[in-house]
Amino acid sequence: MNSAEMTEEDKIQQQWRYYKANRSIEARNEIVLQYTGLVRKIVLRFKGSYSNFGQLDDMVNQGIIALIDAVEKFDPDMGNKFETFASLKIKGSIIDFMRKQDWVPRNQRNLSKELDEVYSELYAERGKEPTKLEIAERMDISLPHLDKILQQRHNSIILSYEEAINEKMMIASPLIVNENDRESPETGILYEELKDKLMEAIDQLNEKERLVVSLYYYESLKLKEIAEVLSITESRVSQIHSAAIIKMKNRMSNY
Repeated sequence: MNSAEMTEEDKIQQQWRYYKANRSIEARNEIVLQYTGLVRKIVLRFKGSYSNFGQLDDMVNQGIIALIDAVEKFDPDMGNKFETFASLKIKGSIIDFMRKQDWVPRNQRNLSKELDEVYSELYAERGKEPTKLEIAERMDISLPHLDKILQQRHNSIILSYEEAINEKMMIASPLIVNENDRESPETGILYEELKDKLMEAIDQLNEKERLVVSLYYYESLKLKEIAEVLSITESRVSQIHSAAIIKMKNRMSNY
């Protein structure tokens, strides 16, 4: 097959074979260039959620470093998809970078922790999800104050959630294990169990919460776009999202 007849996929596979055989920096960089769009796509998704933190260029740089590491460690002979392998590494690197920025105020962390504790206490006491009024009364705050806490903690709770999921996926996904472990039944079971637990937690949300989670995580819409779809304010979307994640976190805590 001459170069004119080769598809883009054929060319990429040829690049991988050459890099594996030679391990040259030039060949590695050619592969990296093929996937820089993946880095920007992931960074823009995070940037849309965490507008009060970091610079876009810094986040892209972190992503590129993770992409280079992914290219160096990936084995194309395992038959796995590089985009999935690289995506998890890029997300993990960006999350770690964001954690190091320490951008969540201490009082916000304390309020978020108190909210989680109160929710868990009330759930254990009553055997059902507590209402916002019950949570506000236990925290000795007003409902508007509780709404403000839910809105402000959107960034921190979504970061914690994505960090936990990314870590689980790195451990559980059959796409990340080494060649000796890729046929391990335990790996496949853990991966499927994670998906089942997530689906169970999502199914137990109310209709509006399920819709927000679906639009945000599966359709990759930004908060502003979700607000337009639902004809509500962006702050209200933040509140709904935060409430949904609290419920999911509580239901998945044992797992």
